[in-house]
Amino acid sequence: MSAPRLRATPLPGIGVQYDLVTKEHRHLSVVAHRDGARTVNVYRTDDPDSCAQSLRLTSAEAASLIGALKPSHSSASLLYTTALGLVAERIEVAATSHWNGRVLGETRIRTDTGASVVAVLRRAEAIPSPTPDFRLAGGDTLIVIGTREGVDAAAAILGRE
Repeated sequence: MSAPRLRATPLPGIGVQYDLVTKEHRHLSVVAHRDGARTVNVYRTDDPDSCAQSLRLTSAEAASLIGALKPSHSSASLLYTTALGLVAERIEVAATSHWNGRVLGETRIRTDTGASVVAVLRRAEAIPSPTPDFRLAGGDTLIVIGTREGVDAAAAILGRE
């Protein structure tokens, strides 16, 4: 099966419209506005030139949607993903976090999620393989590796305030 064709059409003063016809013959378009916003359009099946639904997204909303569709392309926190289903992601410890000032072992991340904290970034320093007695600080960025579900669970634990 050949790759889907994405047709780009310049829209002077607005941006660029990208059109895609899916395998099921559905017509979709995305208008990339010059201000970073996006408009996603879905066209009617009985009239592929007639728009059935249009949704305008801010640039931040568009970035989140892109991350959901293909995390390896745009998620700022995602560092790496493999065909084995493992991901490496950055997770920040907020200054208001419950874990600020506590030791890593108290989080029980590895035990409860199966994900591993392989490094901590603190200011301009990288601390590889932090031990369970490593004391976390607000502003630390933890590099966590595991399954998508495990890393998401680790993020939920670290997000506790």
